[in-house]
Amino acid sequence: MTVFQDHFSRQAAAYARYRPTYPAELFAYLASVSPRRDRAWDCATGSGQAALGLAPHFREVIATDASDAQIVNAAPDPRVRYMVAASERSGLSARSIDLITVAAALHWLDLDAFYREAKQVSAPGAVIAAWTYDLASVDPAIDAKIRKFSAQTVGQFWPPERRYVDLEYRTIPFPFERLKTPHFSARAEWSLGQLESYVGTWSAVVKAQARTGRDPLAILDGWLAPLWGPAERVRTVSWELFLLVGRVDGTSRRRR
Repeated sequence: MTVFQDHFSRQAAAYARYRPTYPAELFAYLASVSPRRDRAWDCATGSGQAALGLAPHFREVIATDASDAQIVNAAPDPRVRYMVAASERSGLSARSIDLITVAAALHWLDLDAFYREAKQVSAPGAVIAAWTYDLASVDPAIDAKIRKFSAQTVGQFWPPERRYVDLEYRTIPFPFERLKTPHFSARAEWSLGQLESYVGTWSAVVKAQARTGRDPLAILDGWLAPLWGPAERVRTVSWELFLLVGRVDGTSRRRR
């Protein structure tokens, strides 16, 4: 039996408020490569950021997460059915899903068990898509401080699975015949406080706070405040997305 690695329940409310949403073009692309637009499964949905993006394109979106706290804080939508369920025990019917998505969470899953479940619930021709994103980007000076904070201030507190994100999902196992994908990025217009609140949802920050009893965000604020200007100033924050897409029944000859 797999053990759920719960890195986000403690900060579920902040996660729902401060995690980036994804561009509409991403979901339009995923719908275009799906064999049908009947039912999509957003696995490890968190607060439902991806599920809400899928909703305009599918008759029904089923959004699951192993964390009760994440589901409680997820944004409601009449086309999205939220359920508390593990990635490898979804409770979905066999051959019922046209598109499976995993947004910024594939690296946390028991991959072998999840992929078995994905194959079990996928309808013929179904597509599976997973993506993650880089550290937030504002401008070169601010970006350098965010990278330093991630690598040095809280670096020791990142779970080992974080390595897949650092390597832009190039090394994560994805045993499906890959589809060619466009490039996408997420964007937000945020104040300094909003950016720092987003960083506060990082699993490494939460773990650092728990282990040391101190808030490492004070260090980040000391670095960013002189570079940002007035704290209420709104600036563009962006994240490059690293996307994997494949046909579930088109198993690749090699693990990617």
